Amino acid sequence: MTDRLLKIAETKRERVKAGVARRRGKEKRFRFYGIASISMAFAFLIVLMTTIVGEGYTAFFTTEIELKVDLSAEALGIDSDETNPQVLMQASYRKVLRKALLEAVPVEGRKQKRELYRFISNGAEYDLRDRVMADPSLVGQTITYWALAGDNFNQYNKGNIKASTPEDGRQFKNQQIEWYDELVKEGRVRTVFNTNFFTHGDSRDPELAGIWGATVGSFYTLLVTLVLSFPIGVAAAIYLEEFAPRNRVTELIEININNLAAVPSIVFGLLGLAVFLNVADLPRSAPLVGGLVLTLMTLPTIIISSRASIKAVPPQCAMPRLA
Repeated sequence: MTDRLLKIAETKRERVKAGVARRRGKEKRFRFYGIASISMAFAFLIVLMTTIVGEGYTAFFTTEIELKVDLSAEALGIDSDETNPQVLMQASYRKVLRKALLEAVPVEGRKQKRELYRFISNGAEYDLRDRVMADPSLVGQTITYWALAGDNFNQYNKGNIKASTPEDGRQFKNQQIEWYDELVKEGRVRTVFNTNFFTHGDSRDPELAGIWGATVGSFYTLLVTLVLSFPIGVAAAIYLEEFAPRNRVTELIEININNLAAVPSIVFGLLGLAVFLNVADLPRSAPLVGGLVLTLMTLPTIIISSRASIKAVPPQCAMPRLA
C-alpha cells in the first residue's frame, strides 16, 4: 500500500513538474514574442524617422542668387524724389530683378527669357519691395541683392532634381542647367537656412510655403479645446462620481459616455460638418469649429479618466457622498 501511494505521489510530482515546465516554456515564448514585437515596432519607427529626415531635411535650406539690382527711379518707374510709401509699393520691382538676371545670364529670345525668369521666386520682388520701403534711401542706388530662387532651381541645387534623369522626365531642362553652372562658377549661388519655412503660411510656390499658418491654427484649436473640454469634463466627472443619484438617467448617461469614447474620430468630423457648419452656420474657422469637434471627441475620455482618478482616492480622503 505504501509503495502504491509513493508511486502515485511520484507520478503526480512528475505531472506537476511537466506542467510547470510547459507553463515556463509558454511564458518564455510569450516574453520572446513580446520583445520581438516591440523590437520590430522600434525598428519600423527608426526606418520611418530615418526616411522622413533623410528625404525632408532639405526643406530647412533654400537657395539664393546674387544679383546687381539697379534701383534707380527710372528703372523702378517712379519720380526721382518720390518717397511716398504708396508709390514705392507700386514700383516695378519685378522688372528690375529680371533686368539684373539678364545681365548676369545674357539670353535672347522670348522662350529663353521666360525659362530664365523662372530662376527667381515670385516672392523675391515682394522681399525687395519691403526692403526699399523700409529704407527709401536705397532708391537711386545699385545694390547687391540675394534673390530667392525658384522651386526648380532650388530643388536642382539641393540635389532633388538629378541631371542624370532624361530631360523629358525633369522640369529643369538642359539649357537651364547650363545657366545654373554659369552662375555657380561666378559664385552667384548660395544655400542658406530657410527662415520662410517657419515664418510663412501656405503658398502655391513651394519655396515660399511654411508651417506658420498651420502652427498658429493648431495652437488656437488646442486652446479652444482645452478651455472647453477640461473644465466641462472634470466637472461632469465630479458630479457623476460624487453627487449624481444612482438612477436610470445617470446610468443612461454613463453608458452613452462610454459608447462615445469608442466612436471613430471621422464620425465626430462629420457631426461637426453637419451640425456646426450646415445647421448652426458657424464661420468656417478651423480653430473654432475644429476646437468644438475636438472638445466633443475628448470629453468622454476626460470624463472616464477623471472618474477613475476620483475612485482611486482613498475613502478617508474622499468627499462625503450625498444621497
